Amino acid sequence: MIIIKTQEQFDQEVLKADKPVLIDFYADWCGPCKALAPLIEELDQEAEGEGYAVAKVNVDALPELAQQYRVASIPTILVFREGICVERNVGLVSKDELKQLI
Repeated sequence: MIIIKTQEQFDQEVLKADKPVLIDFYADWCGPCKALAPLIEELDQEAEGEGYAVAKVNVDALPELAQQYRVASIPTILVFREGICVERNVGLVSKDELKQLI
């Protein structure tokens, strides 16, 4: 799993990625985020064979990145393809729903 810690890392790992990237915008104090975390982990374990990547962004650590992508509620899942956000989901979802986003 890619843990995004800087804008530069986001640019490199997400915007310049050669495969789709699912990003979980979360916060450590967020109950629904904690509930979603095991599903994100499962997707990350499957990602290599499925041709996508999984990343996490802590909105408290990178508020400017959250603001840039209009993340107002968490958890928010964004999917990027070729540097463009193509899917967005806010709130808890099932693993199947996450896979459909990719």
